[in-house]
Amino acid sequence: MDKNVIVAVVLGLLLVISVVQAFQLSALKEKVASGALSGGSRVSVPVASGAPSGGSPSLPSNIQNLPSMVGGC
Repeated sequence: MDKNVIVAVVLGLLLVISVVQAFQLSALKEKVASGALSGGSRVSVPVASGAPSGGSPSLPSNIQNLPSMVGGC
C-alpha cells in the first residue's frame, strides 16, 4: 500500500473517533447541567465554627488518624 493511503486512513479514523467523543462529551455536559448524573459519594466535613462549646467537631473516620498517616508532625 501507498504511504499516503495509510496516513489518510489513520487520519480519517482519528477524525471519526474525535467526532464521536465530542458527541459523548456534549451529552455528558447536558446530564451534569440538568442534575441527572449521580456521581460518587460525597464526604461532608463539619465546619468548626458551628461546633458545640467544649468539644471539637467529629471528623469522618477516614481522616481521624491523618497525622499518624503522614508522619505525625
